[in-house]
Amino acid sequence: MPIPEFIVETRKKIGHDPMWLPAVTAVVLRDSTDDSPWAVPEVLLVKRSDNGQWTPITGICDPGEEAHVTAVRETEEETTIKTKPAALLGVGAVGPVVHANGDQASYMSIALRLEVDGDPFQEPAVGDDESVEVGWFSIAHMPVTNPKWRLVIADAAAQRKHPKAFTPRMGFEKRN
Repeated sequence: MPIPEFIVETRKKIGHDPMWLPAVTAVVLRDSTDDSPWAVPEVLLVKRSDNGQWTPITGICDPGEEAHVTAVRETEEETTIKTKPAALLGVGAVGPVVHANGDQASYMSIALRLEVDGDPFQEPAVGDDESVEVGWFSIAHMPVTNPKWRLVIADAAAQRKHPKAFTPRMGFEKRN
């Protein structure tokens, strides 16, 4: 996975010491391609090249870049799908994480729901080396196993269905 240049330059100065970084999680939903009355939305997922896990799109904000701009940029870079921001899902700390190269980081992750900008039934394609597969999946049958990602995707579906009743999550722990 490419490391942003500003991180490469900072790492020259601090080595593997902990860094605090702004990041995004982009959850892209669309209506189901199944026309049954029990159909649920579909979510755009990537199979990460670093760990083989299926997740929503994630990325690090460039210096001075707004979170929603990062989410739209990362989605297009990783899946070739153009999107637009729809809603804030929540904000929370992730980490600390020790990466394979020894770098330590913690992330302030901003989770956003995005919508496809254009034809919602366009097919995604792997757009960079951060993913090995991309695709649309019914949220009822998605290959996501990490509870944190399943929670964020569930929040996106709840916000989409009942936007006025939705409260963005503060932290990524389960709600009581």
